[in-house]
Amino acid sequence: QVQLVESGGGLVQAGGSLRLSCAASGRTFSGYAMGWFRQAPGKERDFVAAISWSDGYPFYADSVKGRFTISRDSAKNIVSLQMNSLKSEDTAVYYCAAARGLYNYWSGSAYDYWGQGTQVTVSS
Repeated sequence: QVQLVESGGGLVQAGGSLRLSCAASGRTFSGYAMGWFRQAPGKERDFVAAISWSDGYPFYADSVKGRFTISRDSAKNIVSLQMNSLKSEDTAVYYCAAARGLYNYWSGSAYDYWGQGTQVTVSS
């Protein structure tokens, strides 16, 4: 059974940094895409970043490009999201997700497994 467990959320001032981690277990993730999505109160869930598990190639939403970095540690089965220069509009619950490939990596419907989410709050 695949499990994704996020950690690292919290409260940070605008301009600060946080690092989210997603511990993945339950299968081999070769060929998978691992993604981060976020959902702010009253808004739809949005794509943030994704990474190819096989070769580590990253993809980013325009809103976070240049500020966020996604990476994966294949040996430890961990996907991380380093978030720098945080803004109040980054406040949301952040979810880790896994998809059986890179097709439509920006769409939540492409993902088969989801974590429970971790809250990120950026104060201005």
